Amino acid sequence: MTLIKSISGIRGTIGGKTGENLTPVDVVKFTAAFASLIKQNLQKENCKIVVGRDARISGPIVKNLIISTLQASGCDVIDIDLATTPTTEMAVIKHQADGGIIITASHNPKQWNALKLLNNKGEFIDAKQGKALLELAEKEDFNFAEVDKLGKYTKDDHALNYHIDKIFELPYVNIEKIKSLRIKILADAINSVGSIAITGLLDRLGLEYEILNGDLSGNFVHNPEPLEKNLTETINTARKINADVTFVVDPDVDRLAIIDETGKLIGEEYTLVAIADYILQKKKGDTVSNLSSSLALGDVSEKHYVSWHQSAVGEVNVVKKMKEVSAVIGGEGNGGVILPELHYGRDAIVGIALFLSFMAESGKKVSEIRAMYPDYYMSKNKIELSNPESISKILDKIEKHFENYKINKEDGVKIMMDKEWIHLRKSNTEPIIRIYTESTSQARADELANQVIEIAEKILS
Repeated sequence: MTLIKSISGIRGTIGGKTGENLTPVDVVKFTAAFASLIKQNLQKENCKIVVGRDARISGPIVKNLIISTLQASGCDVIDIDLATTPTTEMAVIKHQADGGIIITASHNPKQWNALKLLNNKGEFIDAKQGKALLELAEKEDFNFAEVDKLGKYTKDDHALNYHIDKIFELPYVNIEKIKSLRIKILADAINSVGSIAITGLLDRLGLEYEILNGDLSGNFVHNPEPLEKNLTETINTARKINADVTFVVDPDVDRLAIIDETGKLIGEEYTLVAIADYILQKKKGDTVSNLSSSLALGDVSEKHYVSWHQSAVGEVNVVKKMKEVSAVIGGEGNGGVILPELHYGRDAIVGIALFLSFMAESGKKVSEIRAMYPDYYMSKNKIELSNPESISKILDKIEKHFENYKINKEDGVKIMMDKEWIHLRKSNTEPIIRIYTESTSQARADELANQVIEIAEKILS
């Protein structure tokens, strides 16, 4: 069982010992630290915090602990309850709140949960704030409110409508064209908040759709990471009902994968690539993705005569780079689309709206859109870590082995070759080293990955 503290939030498995898992004591401690951090930044005794959660089984318990701790810390709470990560981010903006807490472990299995922490812009807190939070939690020197200064509680049942309203105001979302589409849509909501979010969007667009895994039980019927190996039932259902397009989201709906009309997954990397192509047809500007994302976004950027930039992995790092270069579109190759004109956060709901706009305006099928882009193939692997000290040894060995190539050490080690690359980095969310490779054939991508895995395993043995 595990408790991970990083810039991606406080993430752990439910149950077990305090300090080793995400127990009630840990939830209270880190929530109190967050409240203290916000009040220190504001230099006042109270604050206003938005709280939302996905449909995980542990969600209600964790939410109640968080809300009580925030109120005890003198913070007013706006509870939007079941909501996607991007909806919670948008709610911070809507309420002009001082911060937000999203209760979700994203793509992790149901035994996990997490506190994702937002600043007053509805964006993830940065590394500096994250470090300060961990220091406050370690000291446990919290100053709770006296009885007459306890925080107030308010419920907001309209956060999703606000989110969709703002999506519909975007100049890139062609509502009338989308409404004219005569297509059948399937959406896999993994028994979490994607069910209410996607339904809310598609109902307002008047489109024909079916929801697969659409209850709010938090019982994930397959591994919740939207990868092809986890989507056998989804693909079979898409083929059975002859769906023209299938949208697959993770439990908190910040990642989007797309299946074409033949039942073929176009690849989560190509979600951002296709949507970036659509946006760049409307507005020119630079693009950003992280170091583990596909070269295909670079090719699309080149086609539109704009620059492509890469950042360290992690949404906060992508957002920082996007702001630096004034990017018009960005995100991560895991299906995360960030459109700054809406908000600086990965958002599968706006991704669906933009992709439907692309289909409607181009008159193309999903497979035809995918065929517009070059073929790259990825191999995504990981190595479990029992000893964190082995990380630096592995990275040093890989760097030396590939010393004749261009190497980027901004986030782990990335070896860049002609139309292919290798990237090794420690995960922010799990006790593993991630090994991503990409090339122009699957065999070559796998070969590169196997070379790296062989070197790493020798060090670990």
